[in-house]
Amino acid sequence: MEKLTLYRKRLIPNECIPLKDDILVSRNEDVIVTKWNTLNPKTAFQYGASCYFLKKGIKVSKFYRADGSLFCWYCDIVRYDFSEQDTVLTVTDLLADVILYSDGSVKVSDLDELAEAFEQGLISSEELILSLKQLNDLLTTIYENRFSQMQAELNLLGL
Repeated sequence: MEKLTLYRKRLIPNECIPLKDDILVSRNEDVIVTKWNTLNPKTAFQYGASCYFLKKGIKVSKFYRADGSLFCWYCDIVRYDFSEQDTVLTVTDLLADVILYSDGSVKVSDLDELAEAFEQGLISSEELILSLKQLNDLLTTIYENRFSQMQAELNLLGL
């Protein structure tokens, strides 16, 4: 598999971190799958796997506790910037998140940060609109009981 360098870019706080320890599991033109340990120690979860849906602007991650039990599914609304020449994928977090817990509850979070980023000029109106549309698409997928199709990418790989 061709080498790929991943970066996670956040707007709040402003940072761009190389995900140098993430392990690339699979890659095609639509989806990239990685597995990883947390960058900073967490008490709620310790490791996981992520599926980057390149055409949807969504990153779906499966978070695991230290004992191997599922903590949650965490969905980031993102923008992808790929440098083919350098084989670098920069994933910019567009702040809106959706968390699906094992009890079936769903939480939408960080919309306040999305508004703050727009107010501070950290994102353009186009990025704000993109984030909201991608969030709506994800929520529609969840509410129409089609999220299992997104989960399947990780589940089929045993992640």
